[in-house]
Amino acid sequence: MDPQLQPYVIFDEAKKKNWKQTILMSFQIVGVVYGQLSTAPLYVFGTMRIEDLVNEQIVYELFSFIFWTLTIIALLKYTFIVLKADDEGEGGTFALYSLLCRNAKVGLLPCDRSTNQVMLCEETSPSKNNADSRSRRAIEKHKICHYLILFLALFGSCMTIGEAVLTPALSVLSASSGVQRSLSDMVQKFSSSQHTNESVSRALKRYVPVPSACAILVGLFMLQRFGTRKIGFMFAPIIAVWLLFVSVVGVYNIFYWDAKIIYKISPVYMFKFISNIDFKRWRLLGSVILCVAGSEAMFADLGHFTKKSIEIAFICLIYPLLILCYAGEAAYMSKNLHAPHFNHLSQSMPSHCKQVFIVLSLLASAIGSQATITACFSIIKQCLALNCFPRVKIIHTSKTKHGQIYIPDVNWLLMVLSLTVTIGFRDIVKIGNATGLAIICGMLVTTILMSLIISLYWERNLILSACFLLCFGFLEVAYLLACLLQIHKGAWYLVVLLVVSMTIMLSCHYGTMKKYDFDLENKVSTEWLIGACPGLGISRVPGIGFIYTDVVTGIPAFFSHFITNIPAFHQVLILVSFKSIPVPYVPESEKYLIGRIGPKDYKIYRCIVRYGYCDLSRDSGDFEEQIIQSIGEFISIEKSDIESMVSPHEKMILVGNPSLDSNALVPFDEGDMCMEPSAVSNESQISPASNDYQICDIRPNKRKKVRFMLPANSPKMQTSVREELMELIDARESGSAYFLGQSHLVVRDGSNFLKRFLIMVYRFTEKNCREPPVALNIPHAALVEVGMVCTI
Repeated sequence: MDPQLQPYVIFDEAKKKNWKQTILMSFQIVGVVYGQLSTAPLYVFGTMRIEDLVNEQIVYELFSFIFWTLTIIALLKYTFIVLKADDEGEGGTFALYSLLCRNAKVGLLPCDRSTNQVMLCEETSPSKNNADSRSRRAIEKHKICHYLILFLALFGSCMTIGEAVLTPALSVLSASSGVQRSLSDMVQKFSSSQHTNESVSRALKRYVPVPSACAILVGLFMLQRFGTRKIGFMFAPIIAVWLLFVSVVGVYNIFYWDAKIIYKISPVYMFKFISNIDFKRWRLLGSVILCVAGSEAMFADLGHFTKKSIEIAFICLIYPLLILCYAGEAAYMSKNLHAPHFNHLSQSMPSHCKQVFIVLSLLASAIGSQATITACFSIIKQCLALNCFPRVKIIHTSKTKHGQIYIPDVNWLLMVLSLTVTIGFRDIVKIGNATGLAIICGMLVTTILMSLIISLYWERNLILSACFLLCFGFLEVAYLLACLLQIHKGAWYLVVLLVVSMTIMLSCHYGTMKKYDFDLENKVSTEWLIGACPGLGISRVPGIGFIYTDVVTGIPAFFSHFITNIPAFHQVLILVSFKSIPVPYVPESEKYLIGRIGPKDYKIYRCIVRYGYCDLSRDSGDFEEQIIQSIGEFISIEKSDIESMVSPHEKMILVGNPSLDSNALVPFDEGDMCMEPSAVSNESQISPASNDYQICDIRPNKRKKVRFMLPANSPKMQTSVREELMELIDARESGSAYFLGQSHLVVRDGSNFLKRFLIMVYRFTEKNCREPPVALNIPHAALVEVGMVCTI
């Protein structure tokens, strides 16, 4: 091959590979992201009251509404506009919130002025922070705007959780009810006794829908632990077959019952519906909005897949097939208004297709809930990163796609709530009313936040932002009012769920803020620690002491309280702070900020670990080793680093996640390696990093301690640097201790009821969290918890 053509060949092969991956991912998306949209025909017309569907004209008008709602909201708003507002590949309500936090400075994360000086090292939004505008200044100036935007983000997250509870119950119960009606029709067809028909129909109605729905729901939630990728491969073929089946049946119904139904997509019919609006017609819109159920999940599930694959799957497959399905069902309904249960999808199936429909509808209904469940997992993870949700364990199910997660505690809670809804309501109309309210509220929040994104992040004209808000907001407010008319018929359940979840989120945020404020007010200066050592007669014991604190400047109050009563701390002291910043991911090269407290002789360091709301923040097993390596890198580059950031208290240097070819400390597993005697250094008793070691036979199941050694070029280091690194190695060999502050919030006497209630909820959730504050697999024997009472 001509060498000049080789780069083009490699480029073409890479391009083909990317397209193959995109097509493969688009196939997975059909079963994960678009399951809810694909199964919406099971209950859109089915949740409408039969007495409200009085003539074929209103069926035509409703079909026109469904077509334009799918086109305007799902296709135009989400596919062409909202998906472009991703936050570095992440979507959802908190992705929009994080963009606003970075570009309009409306974030309410725990921070102070000195924290900003430390945390915002090399953190700038790409070319978006340069421009200043009147709207940006107004929003940044008024604190009430900050709280309102945070409330909207939490409100939208609560709606996603509500959808994850209600949608599985609605879709599965709708399919089970369709099965019951199909079986009843079959019994009537083959039985000649009217009494037998009635008794069998009653038995089927009693024993088929709810028990079968509950069994399917349990199976669905049990499958979540396998992860999005495996579930996508399992579910995608079923949803694809389901879509093809209902679209083919839709085409059949169009030509068999009413071929002119295609002309009814004209907006004229939608305007006729509005011109003759009354209470009965208005409440029908609460069912129409269900046709776009799952559109919000397109954006929320963006972290699981790519933007291109989501767009291709919807435009080329989902959208046209759904239009054919709804058109066929409307054509059947317009000519069968006097048939029993004519508004259910199962009734529009030809008699020779009903057995196939029973099987596919049960399978597809279970899969249809997958989009809201995965979206719920993503939203809760983002809330956790921003301290707006009780700590729960997060399991990452993919090594390559970090957005694919599974949260066991949330999964089982969703299952219990869905089963409660199914057993409690037993009526798809009531569940549909609550689901419609959740869907439209989530969409309205996205519309409001997107209008701010257009103005503040995309920096478009304020008129364009207002047009987006008015155009989509007007349509969604109309649907919202229709859903509120059904508040007493099932939608009240969503209100209860909203109050509970919003209370938990607000209390977590409020408690975290108050605890952080207390820590800021009661922290002591680094000068105090340095000056207290000789005054209190503090002794230094061998080993490393890790102090986990939320403050990034000064000494936390709980540690000063500890050394005042027990005047001793370790030979090496490391203050570790985890700080979430409003970005999805922090690059490994920008994750650690390392600084020194006091003179070199004191061996006191500060490490700030920065992570985004989608990062694997604290659950890595080798976290302690990464901290020690980072401090080693800091020691080796401290004098030569010219881009260090200096705060009023200490110097901080940005250190990436060290690799095996570190210039300071090289890790090795004492169980995996044994050093040859000739290679051992006389000074450190550990040989430099080289090839002079061999693999030893060890027991594979026993986790060994990772040790460190100096690199092969250690003799060329400065003497002071080499000595400090050796002291760090010696301290590591002596063992580690971990100090955690346990702050107990207590409300002052005379505080108002709201404050007392929020703190009470916060203390309850904090006490019953399933994960510790620092999930680092800390051994209990080395853990020291220092309790303090925080009076607020």
